[in-house]
Amino acid sequence: MQDQQHTVLSCFLSQLEPKKAHEAMKESSWVEAMQEELLQFKLQDVWDLVDLPKGHRAIGTKWIFRNKRDERGIVIRNKTRLVAQGYTQEEGIDYEEVFAPVARIEEIKLFLACASYMNFKVYQMDVKSAFLYGSIEEEVYVCQPPGFENPSYPNRVYKLKKALYGLHQAPRAWYDTLSSYLLENGFERGVIDKTLFIKRKKKDILLVQIYVDDIIFGSTRDKMCKEFEELMHQRFKMSSMGELTFFLGLQVQQKSDGIFICQSKYVQDILTKFGFSDSKPASTPMETHKQITTDLEGEDMDVHHYRSMIGSLMYLTASRPDIMFPVCVCARFQVRPKQSHFQAVKRIFRYLKGKPRLGLWYPHDSPFDLIAYSDSDLGGANLDRKSTSGGCQFLGARLVSWQCKKQTTMSTSTTEVEYIAAASC
Repeated sequence: MQDQQHTVLSCFLSQLEPKKAHEAMKESSWVEAMQEELLQFKLQDVWDLVDLPKGHRAIGTKWIFRNKRDERGIVIRNKTRLVAQGYTQEEGIDYEEVFAPVARIEEIKLFLACASYMNFKVYQMDVKSAFLYGSIEEEVYVCQPPGFENPSYPNRVYKLKKALYGLHQAPRAWYDTLSSYLLENGFERGVIDKTLFIKRKKKDILLVQIYVDDIIFGSTRDKMCKEFEELMHQRFKMSSMGELTFFLGLQVQQKSDGIFICQSKYVQDILTKFGFSDSKPASTPMETHKQITTDLEGEDMDVHHYRSMIGSLMYLTASRPDIMFPVCVCARFQVRPKQSHFQAVKRIFRYLKGKPRLGLWYPHDSPFDLIAYSDSDLGGANLDRKSTSGGCQFLGARLVSWQCKKQTTMSTSTTEVEYIAAASC
């Protein structure tokens, strides 16, 4: 029934993303989305329409149009965002400190590993126009939104009270607002991971992970999850998205006996993008008895196309440790890629064609002991004779992180390279 509802809903949404505001104004669904965005500005008291003071300049604004899709690729929402052209800001005038912590993909996998071990459901929430909740101290002026200029005062500008998407200080302002609110309501901030917030009540625990304006959370007691949702709705405009199924490109399947993480949709997308949908599958991601060399005499390949393929594969290594090493090896030749390097990358795509649904399985019935493995090769890099370190970390039977990197120093013995690899692991 839910699938049918999403299919019917997509019929009333625009399937194309306009590039300019005047193109979006022709589609009622995009106009409604733009009006919804400006309504949030009014509700949050983001700005005031004023004359531009002498000696100040206004930062331009731009509409960004995106189709929000589910894990199957169906359009479920036309989303617009009014952003400031922050690249014109000047440090010391328009902004000061800008740093804000962001969760790493390994921290998301650690969160899911905890959920599988403690056997609780993970839920997802989205903050509507999150950056608009962050107050700014600097005096910043922006131009009126394209297509929504005030006819009575077309030459006026907006003076910002709250942070706007695109401003350098916006992420920091939002993080300060959210973290202060959670700390005031009984949460503890992670000692190492500053985007993790924890609340304990007797023997129960509530975990909350923040990734900018996306929030995932879970608890050993369902009541604590409901209380958290109510707490967030009291302060912010939130969209409750139910159980976590899709996050940062990761497809998450929560089952009674564990959690499965994969990127099969992304695999299909890049296979289609680079023309490997009908290619012959390969049994391994790289040839096992043939090294990739500089190949100075080989035919030059398109640098931009090669780098695009490598970048797409790098993102896939978030859930596919089986391609980590060959991708890292091929990435070393991005300056002047040759035909032989291109063939090696093509083999990785052909391997993905044959095994698109591989992923990570986090079983519920496994212990939670930290186990790490490391390995290395002595002088394995044929270009500079440096060694390569490899490592992976488990929580019980749950693989949460892995690494593959050339060592920065030259080693003279197998023992030395093993010590370096073990230390980095």
